[in-house]
Amino acid sequence: MTTVHAHGTDLGIESFGADDAPLVLLVGGTTMLSWPDALCERLAAGGRRVVRYDLRDSGESTTADPQAPGYTLRDLAADAAALADVLGGRPAHLAGIGVGGMVAQVAVLDHPDAFSALTLVGTRAVAPGPPDDDLPDHDQETMLRLFSRPMPDWADRAAVAEFAAAAAEIRGDDPAAARATAARVWDRTPGTTPPVQLANQLGLVFSRLDCAPRWRERLPAIKVPTLVVHGRRDRFFPVGNGEALAREIPGARLLVLEEAATALPRTAADEVAGAMLALG
Repeated sequence: MTTVHAHGTDLGIESFGADDAPLVLLVGGTTMLSWPDALCERLAAGGRRVVRYDLRDSGESTTADPQAPGYTLRDLAADAAALADVLGGRPAHLAGIGVGGMVAQVAVLDHPDAFSALTLVGTRAVAPGPPDDDLPDHDQETMLRLFSRPMPDWADRAAVAEFAAAAAEIRGDDPAAARATAARVWDRTPGTTPPVQLANQLGLVFSRLDCAPRWRERLPAIKVPTLVVHGRRDRFFPVGNGEALAREIPGARLLVLEEAATALPRTAADEVAGAMLALG
């Protein structure tokens, strides 16, 4: 892992595969560890240079004030294009997961020459907040259970990991995998204050981010080959959100993971990597 300066900020990155191979750039959601190691390794084995990175205010990337981010969603999209340029991999295959998928959509729309393919995992076509009337919202019982729990002691690594494991169980994800990932995220978080931990563990910086203007109506302008991956059991962004993306992006392929929920499970690495590699 290292940091790269792009678009006026430092971005934490980790690379897999040969430096001269075609670039696959994985947008964290919000940290790079949203992308399973197994998927990165499988893509690298398929002849790609894989770079996963942390969004601002997470991981090894520049952390300023997650409670009052001085940047917008479009700035994060510009980060992705600038990073692809700095890495020498233009045009790159761009992939985003969760809120990183929102970044990826805007990046491809705003910087079409920077990217050759797009993969969207467990995301939707509108910003955080109430969705459009035709899109399914978060499962309300799940959200109540998730956000009615007391917060952990953010200075206690084990407590944070257990908090993440319990949340995974509520969402229908693998608690053991979530526990291990949360511990790794904690190790890479620059401080134990609640706002910084919330930005890293829960991505709550996005609830304060300026995501205007809307981009859903621009989706038909996406011209690159696109893969939409979504868990059938996702309670956070229900699968109808992925189905809408696949309908509205011309020629997009929809891959529904029947046993997956919100997180991308390690067991799906081969299937997802194969579909991504098929995009080119």
